[in-house]
Amino acid sequence: MDVDRIRAETPGCAEVVHLNNAGAALPPAVVRDTVLAHLELESRIGGYEAADAAAPQFAASYRVLAELIGAEPDEIAFVENATRAWDMACYAIPFRPGERILTTTSEYASNALGFLQAARRHGAVVEVVPDDGHGQLCLESLERMLAAGNVKLVAINHVPTHDGLVNPAAEVGRLTRRAGALYLLDACQSVGQLVVDVREIGCDLMSATGRKFLRGPRGTGFLYARREVARELEPPLVDLRAADWTGPNSYELRPDARRFETWERFAAGQLGLAAAASYALELGLEAIEARVVSLAERLRALLADLPGVTVHDRGRLKSGIVTFTHESVEAARIVERLAAAPRRINARVSEQTYRYDAGVTPPPRVRLSPHYYNTEEELELAVSAIAAAVG
Repeated sequence: MDVDRIRAETPGCAEVVHLNNAGAALPPAVVRDTVLAHLELESRIGGYEAADAAAPQFAASYRVLAELIGAEPDEIAFVENATRAWDMACYAIPFRPGERILTTTSEYASNALGFLQAARRHGAVVEVVPDDGHGQLCLESLERMLAAGNVKLVAINHVPTHDGLVNPAAEVGRLTRRAGALYLLDACQSVGQLVVDVREIGCDLMSATGRKFLRGPRGTGFLYARREVARELEPPLVDLRAADWTGPNSYELRPDARRFETWERFAAGQLGLAAAASYALELGLEAIEARVVSLAERLRALLADLPGVTVHDRGRLKSGIVTFTHESVEAARIVERLAAAPRRINARVSEQTYRYDAGVTPPPRVRLSPHYYNTEEELELAVSAIAAAVG
């Protein structure tokens, strides 16, 4: 991987040491230029007219997102963000009283709230699959819980936001297929840093975002809906993009994943998201994963050598998300001091109001998330700044 070229194609690398890629990555120049070019075209000829002129590019955007995750173009829906993609999938599932939802101890707060709402509205039952000895979802426990029957949905995160583990998504897929349960994967932190192949994973539905490791624009995301499953789900919201009004008391949903879209969208952002996907494919997803994982392992080793620092990452496999706390200096204070360093270092405080795996409100952590455009020297600079911040 030609890191020097990649950094030259990433304007932000000249401004900051950006270790907040789990929040929002620095976009490459091609993404910025794609978005700005379409906005400029809209300003000159009008939004509808610009969309007409770019119709081939919009059609191609479905193909490139499908290629990114091993899907077909008709299984892709563009939406505003990963949360909306996940919502459109989960809220389309027709739960009945007593049907079970199985999830992970490390589930995102937004998703957990969706499960709770399904329980209140429909009488679904939410159950948490325990962790194994590595901190990831326990496959043996999942198999037993599936065997007990009446499981409507297994919904897990591929990579949780608050530590470095990678859940065994493909193994979960094999178990859910055997049990006949729907499988919804939240891949907002994995698409763009890990190889994600929906056929290999076996998920029925998958949500993803543009702004994180994929390096796309904010306000963009997409939903994968397996062709056979999409046809059986009615979106919680429909408009004239999702369905045809066929009579005074009738409508007909689209047969493909675009039944989950709305007619109005961030058009320039959709093109920018496709540009980000193309950029990742050009670099090679395997090469991206190898470099991100390597940088994160190096960062964990450097942090572990600092007195008073505890690295909290779990999992048999670990991602590019690195989290730690210090015994006496609060996470927010460390992040503030990194931002005020002579060369600004972007980090983030990772916190949630509640977590299944904690049972209580856990203490905030510092989250560092390197990407392939970061250098080993930047990691060393960040760790030196952390040592100064807690010294």
